[in-house]
Amino acid sequence: MVERKKVFIGAAWPYANGPLHLGHIAGCLLPADIYARYCRLMGYDTLFVSGSDMHGTPIMVTADRLGLTPEEVAEKNHASILKTIEDLGISYDLYTKTHTEHHFQVVQEIFLGLLEKGWIDRKTDVAPYCPVCGKFMPDRYIEGTCPFCKFGEARGDQCDGCGKVLDASELLLPRCRICGSSPEFRETEHFYLLLSKLEPMVREFVDLRKDEWRTNTRNNTENFLREGLRDRAITRDLTWGVPIPLEGFEDKRIYVWFEAVCGYLSASKLHSKIVQRPGLWEDYWKDPECRHYYFLAKDNIPFHTIIWPAILAGYGGLNLPYDIPSNEFLQWDGSQFSKSRGHGITVNDFLEDYPVDPLRFYLSLNMPEKGDSNFDLGEFVQKNNTELLGALGNYLHRVVTFIKNNFGEVPRRGELTPDDVKMLTTAEELYRSALSSMEKVRLKEGITILMSLVNEGNRYFNGQAPWKLIKEDMQRCSTVLNVALSVGKIIMYGMYPYIPHAAARWFAMMGTTGPEDNEWNEALVPFREGMKLGMPSPLFSRLEVDTAKEEQTSNGAVKTVETENKKEEENVEQISFEEFMKLDLRVGTILSVEDHPNADRLYVLKVDIGEEEPRTLVAGLKRFYKKEEMQGKSTIIAANLKPANMRGVVSNGMLLAAESNEVVGLLTVDPDRELPPGSKIH
Repeated sequence: MVERKKVFIGAAWPYANGPLHLGHIAGCLLPADIYARYCRLMGYDTLFVSGSDMHGTPIMVTADRLGLTPEEVAEKNHASILKTIEDLGISYDLYTKTHTEHHFQVVQEIFLGLLEKGWIDRKTDVAPYCPVCGKFMPDRYIEGTCPFCKFGEARGDQCDGCGKVLDASELLLPRCRICGSSPEFRETEHFYLLLSKLEPMVREFVDLRKDEWRTNTRNNTENFLREGLRDRAITRDLTWGVPIPLEGFEDKRIYVWFEAVCGYLSASKLHSKIVQRPGLWEDYWKDPECRHYYFLAKDNIPFHTIIWPAILAGYGGLNLPYDIPSNEFLQWDGSQFSKSRGHGITVNDFLEDYPVDPLRFYLSLNMPEKGDSNFDLGEFVQKNNTELLGALGNYLHRVVTFIKNNFGEVPRRGELTPDDVKMLTTAEELYRSALSSMEKVRLKEGITILMSLVNEGNRYFNGQAPWKLIKEDMQRCSTVLNVALSVGKIIMYGMYPYIPHAAARWFAMMGTTGPEDNEWNEALVPFREGMKLGMPSPLFSRLEVDTAKEEQTSNGAVKTVETENKKEEENVEQISFEEFMKLDLRVGTILSVEDHPNADRLYVLKVDIGEEEPRTLVAGLKRFYKKEEMQGKSTIIAANLKPANMRGVVSNGMLLAAESNEVVGLLTVDPDRELPPGSKIH
């Protein structure tokens, strides 16, 4: 592990012009939280802050439309964002907002410091003025066509089509968002950040750090620098925002793109005040050993790799970013989430229908680290049912339930066999590998490694078959269960940053508090033998797509996804008792088990049921049995069902299986009965 003692983590500040949607969570809030929890687990001195950006012009546009003040709109949405953060378990040390006197003071100090050092100057320039509305219009009040990619809904400050930062004067066919008329460009005086003078320091910073950044962060930044940095106005003709601390500018404000990034520093200082340690913020901002991480989506890259470093370098004496783990976009129905267009679904609405653990789990697996990803409701449900519930939940519940029912306490570990040693060694290696991935902010890779450990644990448990050992060798059974429980502990320590709610519930069942700061090594220490266990209960539940929801439209309703594929792959029939009594049930011996050529979760079986030729059956048991575990079993077959085409393979019958507490088992024939294949079951 890399030794590091001090970490600052900032998540991009969401605009308080609406509730958070799933794209915000996948893009920056969840990755930042996973990394912050990891850092605390490793014992790093960690400060994790962010807040609501309350001064963006989208808020002014919304306020005008609703007939409210910008502050009323921002406060309402800030409250909604706080609820989302609480429900998701985002573990900020402080989540604040920009519309506070404290934030005003910090921004004004930075402004005056840069002005005094010559990095800010006054210039007269032209700005969009709407003759119909009778006022200068902020950049976001102007829309038009991007001169670079020709996207028709580019804003006056940035194009969502290509990501380029723009000036309103560059737009083709500009129009006022309020009245639709063409703006005029009139002279007005503003303060400018002299990026052209700061460019050498910015380039030095980028050259020093860029090799450590993700490809999209590096490429976006280099493309921005390739054109050369231009001086940029940091004030606007409006009255909503941070006041300029100079006389004669009462009708102007420091604009949001400058002051919002200053929020990282103002939040750190506010946190110091709240915990009554006034100088604490300096430990994170003036100690050169402290590494700064900024989590954001790709549309925010230049503000964190160019603008914020330029401000920090010009102001002097403060740490510059170390890493900027930027994500691509999480899309909804194939296109980008958008508050302004109402495309997508809010987190608060989503959590009314589905639990938080599956959401955090799915977004972690589907995190857009290297490219845009798509939120698919059907896939979300499938991942919950097959991986979170079927693999992870199934393993943890069956281990703890078996121990509780047969021992009531953590069983004693006896002499280890090579299989036991291999399982424990594999668990430690995969756990350390997952932590190493998290250290490098490869969070998707980390959870993938942990799920491979879950699969190894299930294979070990099935292979050791403690349900047989309990009858034959109690001491050996005790050891197997101790090892399986130790593997469960390692898994849940690794999973804690991803699904902390579920981890807390599982450790509570174990009678412990679970992961705490600086306790990553505790995962490798077995539970104390003889420790009493609480009453086990399933951590996760099976989900279904809500078919009552309508087909997704632009207002963000959840898209209905058909469940036929899931039913087909599981090959499950729901019938009445009267229909069940009509089934022709026969003993069948499984002769061979092969992978289905077109489905990841299905087996293709050849089964002898006393006929001239073996029957071909398709069974969705791959998650619960290895091939060799099924080979040769005498089981029970429903032999008079209609043939069913299962992903291109015709299944002529069905195996009978039972499910209890997410444990699925074949119905098998007692070998002492010596019933030949084809024998009827009455």
